[in-house]
Amino acid sequence: MKQFFLTVAGVFVGLLLFVVGVPFLLIVMAAGAARPAPVPTHTVLQLDLRDSLTDQEPKSPFAAFGGGGDSVMSIIETLRRAEKDDKVESVLVRLPEGGVAPAAADELRLAFKHFREVGKKPIYAHSQGLYPSGMVTSTYMLGAATSEFWMQPDSSFQAVGVSSEAMFFKRFFDKYGVKAEYEQRYEYKNAVNPYLYSDYTPAHRESTLSWMGSVYRTALTSAAVDRKRDPALLIKTLEDGPYSAQEAQAKGLIDKVGQVSDIQAFALDKAGKGAKLVDFDDYASRSKPTPVKTGPAIAVIGAEGAIVTGAGGGGSPFGGDSNVYSDEVAKAFKDAADDKDVKAIVFRVSSPGGSDTASEQILAAMKSAKAAGKPVVVSMGTYAASGGYWISSQADSIVAEPSTLTGSIGVYGGKFAIGDALARFGVDTKDLHVGGDYSQAFGSAEGFTPDQRAKFAGWMDRIYAGFISRVAEGRKLPPERVREIAKGRVWTGEQAKQLGLVDQLGGFYDAVDKARSLAKLKDDVRLKRMDGAPSPFEAFERFLGVSETSAKTLAAAAWVMGDPRSQAILDEMAKARLRAAPGGASVLADTPVR
Repeated sequence: MKQFFLTVAGVFVGLLLFVVGVPFLLIVMAAGAARPAPVPTHTVLQLDLRDSLTDQEPKSPFAAFGGGGDSVMSIIETLRRAEKDDKVESVLVRLPEGGVAPAAADELRLAFKHFREVGKKPIYAHSQGLYPSGMVTSTYMLGAATSEFWMQPDSSFQAVGVSSEAMFFKRFFDKYGVKAEYEQRYEYKNAVNPYLYSDYTPAHRESTLSWMGSVYRTALTSAAVDRKRDPALLIKTLEDGPYSAQEAQAKGLIDKVGQVSDIQAFALDKAGKGAKLVDFDDYASRSKPTPVKTGPAIAVIGAEGAIVTGAGGGGSPFGGDSNVYSDEVAKAFKDAADDKDVKAIVFRVSSPGGSDTASEQILAAMKSAKAAGKPVVVSMGTYAASGGYWISSQADSIVAEPSTLTGSIGVYGGKFAIGDALARFGVDTKDLHVGGDYSQAFGSAEGFTPDQRAKFAGWMDRIYAGFISRVAEGRKLPPERVREIAKGRVWTGEQAKQLGLVDQLGGFYDAVDKARSLAKLKDDVRLKRMDGAPSPFEAFERFLGVSETSAKTLAAAAWVMGDPRSQAILDEMAKARLRAAPGGASVLADTPVR
């Protein structure tokens, strides 16, 4: 019988290897066989921002096979390399028709300006239309930051303002018997307001208009500076729109009108005889730097998405993950603290919040790294709000983009009681419990009892008080002052700077400079990415759901197939697995950052 089960298990593993392992090996062999083509002597890079844009690169090295757009971090890193590359003559940017996340646009604008000013090279932008969806003024700001801003003939220029729309469900819930039972700390913590009200509350309206106005002013003031226009006049001209591309050109809002092919030909002509157009992602892969493995380093730890507990090893290694796993980030801080080469840490945060316990685990790991003598500087991306601010609050310094959405120092929680709604359709929900009455507090049949509500409210109060105390300690502010500016209110980076919630306005490389200063590093320093995530080998192994034995079988299959490249790659993956204990790391920048 034992032999029977072993045989069945062997057949199962063999089928699994055939269905999953063999295609993987073919991909690996193809990757090994393909040698990056050399970068042409005169190159124009084409950067397409029309696809989805994340803040950070996916942790899994296999995620590239899953498709998806670029990341802000990968773009700014590649631009830093390109500005020093004698073969790169210019960059052509394809702008989206809608909005770019405001803080992402801030970061990219800084990168565009650095490329032009330090690299002494032009950047051109082309738009096939700007439409009033999302933060389209941030897209216009990006176009304004380039050397020449082109639009397609007869396309629509509608960068006339910023709008936001919320859908409120209170009357719908009342009609169908759904009860939204939530506690908020406090009136500005409005994420669940659509379930509780039929319109904006005064606090909800005030907060939303405040951050939207800040984002709007920041984008158009920056655009006016870059286009050498009076801000008030530029804003009035924009708000008098919409316009056609030709009208926008006549009013000095853009530079030229032409098809994509026209601006491509223009850029190639300016780049020199024999110039070639190269996809930005292709260039990024061709120009990957040789890792520098010795000398002082600044660790870069990333956190993008909702903050949750755990290690997140159950997903496919071929796809990205939108969560911040507390075990992984905490491990990354421990690895950085234990690494003798690491002299400081830049913590890149782009998160709208999440679990308070997961946030506390990450904050504790940050404090341990600081106690080990490693200064920590937070670089805020699109968001660093609620839990995203919790994990940032006790850094040695916080650098935010002017349009970063941060703060939201507050908490909410609750449930939907849908018993009455289901009963109308003949579905009856009945609770049973053993122990205290609070054990059934989160049942979906009924709302909270008065006693359950009181206990739940007390729990919310304790979490909120803990949040306040951590911010007060980290920012060296009186708790009373933190309570005044907290209440769940969202602030932009520009507003947060005035309130003392952040220290400096700027981008990722400004945070790197601050970290280098705090660590008293005067010479060149390398950036070392440390994410605490599983090694490539472990990620694939977890995805397969089989152990080291199956991995050895894969290696044997590679040997049988007789392909030396797949053998070498699998050997390297096996070595990576052995090296994974102290934490994986990779070089983020090709040259030391000055």
